[in-house]
Amino acid sequence: MTTPIAQSTHHILMVRPSTFRKNEETAGNNHYQKDAEVEDVLEAALLEFDTLVAKLVDHGVNVMVVEAAHDEDTPDALFPNNWVSFHADGRVGLYPMFAPNRRLERREDILQDLEHGHGFELKEIADFTEFETHDAFLEGTGSMVLNRPKKRAYAAKSVRTDREAFIAWCDTMDMEGILFEAMQTVGDQRMPIYHTNVMMAIGTQWAAVCLDAVDHPEERELLAQSLQEDGLHIVPLTEDQINQFAGNMLEVATPEGDPLIVMSSRAYHALTEDQRTTLETFGTLVHSDLHHIETCGGGSARCMMAEVHLPKSPTPISQDA
Repeated sequence: MTTPIAQSTHHILMVRPSTFRKNEETAGNNHYQKDAEVEDVLEAALLEFDTLVAKLVDHGVNVMVVEAAHDEDTPDALFPNNWVSFHADGRVGLYPMFAPNRRLERREDILQDLEHGHGFELKEIADFTEFETHDAFLEGTGSMVLNRPKKRAYAAKSVRTDREAFIAWCDTMDMEGILFEAMQTVGDQRMPIYHTNVMMAIGTQWAAVCLDAVDHPEERELLAQSLQEDGLHIVPLTEDQINQFAGNMLEVATPEGDPLIVMSSRAYHALTEDQRTTLETFGTLVHSDLHHIETCGGGSARCMMAEVHLPKSPTPISQDA
């Protein structure tokens, strides 16, 4: 009998940064990034990182924290969901990254530690990094928002999310792809949103999405219809709310399978009382202050968590030295 695929897991991989700043190689198309407001932005980011980890652990989440490499310049290392994804069939996705200094984040030792240190089963590597040689990019579950049980993947086209790479990924991973354009107002222009997970999030029974970001009426209707067909309750977000990272949330689970909806405090306070009440019917809301990470990194809570859906290995981990 096949085990049903869950949308959320209580196994989370997070990377504690060794350096952090506004990444000059990504700021050109990530319009959420701003200059640091404090002298020691790494110290501020570490405090925010550690506080979020502690809150997740307090709720029973199995957070596996890895230290970022100290010998590499990886200012965005705390956003691991862009370079790797982990799937219930034992496959691991590796992704083509837009910024050269973000390609340094991909680490084989992290995968080995999950397998040999934490007892997960890695059956196959689905490596899409060759797209980098064609200047085509697909940045993991930043570029794609997944409905794992329904085998659907949503992607907003951008410099970071290439159409052909997305199609190849869907074919390889046996997922139905829903591709659309999502825009945001920058000054007096409509510009592509750099990552899909900024404007939408999907949980087991809910979807928070800024449909107003999808300017084309047919694409907007297709997106809404697809979510409704899967039985998801849509929580509409405004563009102002996604500018406060309200779309960048992630459902994770306790060991008992109870859902937690994780977001930044900035995102939490951007939601209306009605929206928070609605989301609370689907899970416990967990929020933490990520102000400096959001300001300089242009990413928020969801970007910091790579969900590990891998099966556990049937062979116990050896305790021998």
